[in-house]
Amino acid sequence: MQLSKRVIYVTGLPRAGSTLLCQLLGHHPDIYSLGHSSPLAQLLEKMREFLSESPFFLSQLDVDFDLTYQRLLHISRSMINGWFEETDSLFVVDKSRHWLSFIETLHLIDPEFKMLVCLRDLTEIYGSIEAQHHQTLLLNFPDRTSSNHYYDRLEFLFQNDGVIGGPLHGIQNLQYINNEDIKNRVCYIEFDALVHQPSSVMNTIYDWLEMPRFAFDPENLIVQPHESDSYYRFKYPHQTRPTVIPPSPHLIAQQLKTDIHKRFAWFYETFYPEKYEALTRQNVIE
Repeated sequence: MQLSKRVIYVTGLPRAGSTLLCQLLGHHPDIYSLGHSSPLAQLLEKMREFLSESPFFLSQLDVDFDLTYQRLLHISRSMINGWFEETDSLFVVDKSRHWLSFIETLHLIDPEFKMLVCLRDLTEIYGSIEAQHHQTLLLNFPDRTSSNHYYDRLEFLFQNDGVIGGPLHGIQNLQYINNEDIKNRVCYIEFDALVHQPSSVMNTIYDWLEMPRFAFDPENLIVQPHESDSYYRFKYPHQTRPTVIPPSPHLIAQQLKTDIHKRFAWFYETFYPEKYEALTRQNVIE
């Protein structure tokens, strides 16, 4: 069994433009994009976990490993096919931060996959979350990280399973993958470029996806229904807008910025080399 769709997997860091990217992708007449985060990656992960612990399934592997393993591959592909059964579009978008940690398994299920990974300066991501938190102080974070202390919140957000740290850890893991075919199927989308030059960035994406370009008006966008912000306690809003509006820079304490720069020097060296060199000259990063 093969996949019936060419899935564009959208993932990456929070507050880094994935909602906007899905909105812009949805303007192309050949792309089906609802813009919501999807549980598809989690469903595939949970199925793998369940069957890996199922004595009955494991006994099937004992009897005929190749046939049973092939069935598991077919089931995984059937799940993806079924998820997009409602559309005739060949290109479909699935957005989830979980694809980052699932990428090698995804390569087995969908060898022709294409993944768009959204990036943004980590200090701006942290500043964006802090700014939204201070507009919703009477509500706690979903994972109860609303400590009164800035540094404690930073620690929670950047830990390996945190809102920022989880996908960041997945992006770091991508740098260690030896399979060049997987690496070549990943395209990094930088937030500032997307919001300041949306048409140019989208043309680059269309070329990379090997599909026709499509012109759209950044000042007259289709506004899509967005996913539930109450689920995230309104800490990470997903509202779409009729125009692309670059946000103002976020102000955070210099000590916090310095800590982020030092702890994640690899991120700046890999994706923001000019900023990394400037920080090195200033002895912020050793």
